[in-house]
Amino acid sequence: MAPSEPVPLARTEPLDLAVATFAGGCFWCVESGFAKLPGVHRAVSGYAGGKEANPTYEQVCRGATGHLESVQVEYDPRVVSYAGLLEAFWRMFDPTDGHGQFHDRGPQYRPAIFYHDEAQREAAERSRSALAASGRFDRPIAVAILPFTGFHAAEDHHQDYHRKNALQYQAYAVGSGRLSFVRAAWGADLAVDVTRIGKPERRYARPPEAELRQRLTPLQWKVTQEEGTERAFSNEYWDEKRDGLYVDLVSGEPLFSSRDKFDSGTGWPSFTKPLAPDRVTTRSDRKLFSVRTEVRSKAGNSHLGHVFDDGPAPTGLRYCMNSAALRFIPKEKLAEEGYGDFLSLFGER
Repeated sequence: MAPSEPVPLARTEPLDLAVATFAGGCFWCVESGFAKLPGVHRAVSGYAGGKEANPTYEQVCRGATGHLESVQVEYDPRVVSYAGLLEAFWRMFDPTDGHGQFHDRGPQYRPAIFYHDEAQREAAERSRSALAASGRFDRPIAVAILPFTGFHAAEDHHQDYHRKNALQYQAYAVGSGRLSFVRAAWGADLAVDVTRIGKPERRYARPPEAELRQRLTPLQWKVTQEEGTERAFSNEYWDEKRDGLYVDLVSGEPLFSSRDKFDSGTGWPSFTKPLAPDRVTTRSDRKLFSVRTEVRSKAGNSHLGHVFDDGPAPTGLRYCMNSAALRFIPKEKLAEEGYGDFLSLFGER
């Protein structure tokens, strides 16, 4: 079998991706776990930690090269942090077994974290210490934290094995005991939103007026700053049917979900409720010779529209909003734009 080509040790295209390397036993399973995470652009099965320049699978299996079956992960740190990757990693294998993983025994199946810089080393040590202190496992954590010295991609038939050979992969993952172990060990904590780990809380604020005057169109200014109303059936989102999030055009704060959107027949985007009660504020509006309830964004203090009590179940409310006060982000763009923690609204991690 021909030697594999080494995967670059640092960043790859696009240039804003970061690289992390992990070993957790069979690389098919670890690759599968990372490939499913938001923000991960590529997960490659291969060999790390050894001295042989171009190891083959057969050489590594004999345990003579010093390599560990590993996975190199290229990820977007704007979407998922290194700390988030670590949290996902702990949920893929048995971190108390330092001599192999499940049916796979031998030094090439030892678990390890290969750090690329001091920041990764410190994060890995913090995460390992936190896991040990949690008391989740009865035995000590046996995962080595090692300096990254090189990575070589495994042969083509090992890449993306969980997808190209789905039935064989599932039989292996179940038969080896890996799936039952992680499910028993983590229970309800097995599913975790990795996009929310290790990242500073996003803050939303109203920009200065001078910036708003430059950024907003005349209609957007009139609606959000002067409590105007756009024309029915002639606005951007009244008939928008895609899954996604509606955020305040001014501050970016998330306000409404497509899950709660309905066709009110009024010609304006209408929702049964905001994402959370504290996402918006309300006050009495006595214009037009009647009393209505105005809805404004909390952080941006933008005029959004009005809420009425003629909506459908379960709330009986109709939040009638102006498209000119909102920006719609489709589900597939949420992670890219920094709203990845809302993917769970649509049944995705």
